[in-house]
This record gives sequence, C-alpha cells and structure tokens, in this order.
Amino acid sequence: MHMKVRDVMTSEVASVNGSTPFRDVAEIMIAHGVSAVPVVDGEGHVIGLVSEADLLRKEEYREQFYREGYRPPLRARIREAVGHGAARTQERARGVTAAEIMSAPAFTTRPYTSVVSVARLMSEHGVKRLPVVDDEDVLVGIISRHDLLKVLARGDADIAREIREDVVGTCLWADLSGVEVSVENGVVTLTGSVGRRSQARVLTRMVERTNGVLGVADRLEWKEDDLGPWEGR
Repeated sequence: MHMKVRDVMTSEVASVNGSTPFRDVAEIMIAHGVSAVPVVDGEGHVIGLVSEADLLRKEEYREQFYREGYRPPLRARIREAVGHGAARTQERARGVTAAEIMSAPAFTTRPYTSVVSVARLMSEHGVKRLPVVDDEDVLVGIISRHDLLKVLARGDADIAREIREDVVGTCLWADLSGVEVSVENGVVTLTGSVGRRSQARVLTRMVERTNGVLGVADRLEWKEDDLGPWEGR
C-alpha cells in the first residue's frame, strides 16, 4: 500500500568518480540538469555526494584563497567563526577533484524503503536527495524531494484504484464487499456497510496511510458495535 523508493526514484543516474576534476563535475551536472551527483568507487559503491553547494563553496572562500576582493556570505563567515567543521569546510573549498569537494559519507537509502521513511530521513539530516543503493551498496538510482512531491500529487483516480484493489479488494480480515470508495481532491469518502464498528475503524486507518491521501471522510455503517462507548473512531 505504501509506495517504495523504487516506484518514484530516478534510475538513470549521472555519477562521477573521486578523481573527476572540479570543472568536469560542474559540466556533468549542467548537462544532465541535476543539482547533485553521487561519487562512486570502481565497483559502483557510493562514497560521497557533490552538490551545487559544494561547487559554490569556492566562491564563498574566494577572498581567502584567491584574493579577488570577494567577501564570503554572512553564513560562511559565521560557520568559520564558530569553528563547526571549519577546517574541513576550508579544505573542501581548496579541492580540485570530486573526492576533495564532496560531502561524505553520503546518506543512502534502499529501493524497498517506503517514501515516508525517506522523507523523514531527508528531514532528519537536512538533505534534498539520497542516492539509492542495492543490498551490495551499489548505486542503482537517486531520489529527491521533487520525486517525493509526485506522491502527494497523485491523481484521484489512481488513489481510488489503489484503495479498491489493494485495501478493499484484498482484505482477508473482514467482508468489505459492501464498501464503496470515492476520491475528490485527495480526500477519500468511504460509504456502505461492514460487519463491525472495529472493522470500519481499521479500514479508515489503512486508507489514511495510503500515499497521496489528504484526508478520509468515514460514512460507513456497521451492524455490530463491538467498541466500548469510550473508544472513538
């Protein structure tokens, strides 16, 4: 029922190796229209990630290293002043190859991870994209925040089909043949009847967890109220 990374990730990934020159990395990103590229070793294992921010770090420190009259942005000066990773930041700013300027280690995910888990991981680590690796840690794709937005933008017909086929149609714990599903603007309306009130509640919870569902209007009726008066829906 939950979409997996493999359902929305980009499979054809532009990548570079550690020895790729700075300028070539920039040209590859421009040519492929991407804002970051994974850095891989000879076996395809991800060892880091180079983003636009990593490339632009040279500009932030241009005054310090190249004496061209450029003053780094305030955030760069504060970062250097407080010393939080300042030494590593300056070292990367001097880098001329992908291995020298990349962010490492790179946070990665698996094709079978749910998109909900990936969204949480991105939020937790403050990243916009994650390389996708197989069980051998070999690069197989990349997933970005933009890819996650595709899940939220699912069409009503697609959501309704999934609920009818994967939730209602395959249910083994209750007879849901009397349930009808409609979706409008991401809000699902459940009508019809089920045997017990507890079954209606479980069904509603399952529908709420379907990717792309923004809300559920429970209009279900039941034949037996097997929940206590203190138990709400």
